[in-house]
Amino acid sequence: MDARYDSIGLNYAALRLPDPRIAAMIVDALGPGETVLNVGAGTGSYEPLDRQVTAVEPSATMIAQRVPSAAVVVQASAESLPFDDDSFDASMAVLTVHHWRDIAAGLGEMRRVTRGRIVLLTFDPAARPWLTDYLPELAQLDDARMPRISDYARCLGAVRITPVPIPHDCSDGFLYAYWRRPQAYLDSRLRAGSSSFHAIGDAEPGLRKLADDLDSGEWARRYAALLTLDAYEAGYRLVVAD
Repeated sequence: MDARYDSIGLNYAALRLPDPRIAAMIVDALGPGETVLNVGAGTGSYEPLDRQVTAVEPSATMIAQRVPSAAVVVQASAESLPFDDDSFDASMAVLTVHHWRDIAAGLGEMRRVTRGRIVLLTFDPAARPWLTDYLPELAQLDDARMPRISDYARCLGAVRITPVPIPHDCSDGFLYAYWRRPQAYLDSRLRAGSSSFHAIGDAEPGLRKLADDLDSGEWARRYAALLTLDAYEAGYRLVVAD
């Protein structure tokens, strides 16, 4: 099983607080199913509180950060779910598929154990948020590890795709969450909440350019339109398969 978060997820629970607006979209997409499987569950973000949830997570470090009231968790990987066929009414996976060793196998396993709806929060690698202007390595990383949106239908059958606008004050510190708070990317503690910064290695040249542009006002001039928005279409998507 892939447990890379054993090394990079030490402060994940503090940095990745679920945003209630995104949570509402996920819960609505899950539909009425009472039993829900959360695959790649991490510390438990976005697990609905009004359902019977079973979590699957490969990383012991992430499991240790789950609060006592969180759902029952099984240490396992998406590619080999330890459940019988059709065990759950619905299943979910939140910003995790790009960490799986075999995405098609993991999605196939979710379909096998799920009677009804599958809900994925993921990212469209065709998107190019402004941060990639400073760190093109992020775009290259997205291209390399993120499935194309069209890939989901090949694995799951017919799917519905819904954009997930990211609020300007998003409480969840995933990669592009700080789109209207660019200074946040200069904070190494906040960057530690995103696996992408661990994956690209040395981001200092791009971050120095960002710092210079923030100091000079160039960033504000270049991206002035963003400062008027309450939410930003950064490329995040809900993929729903019935």
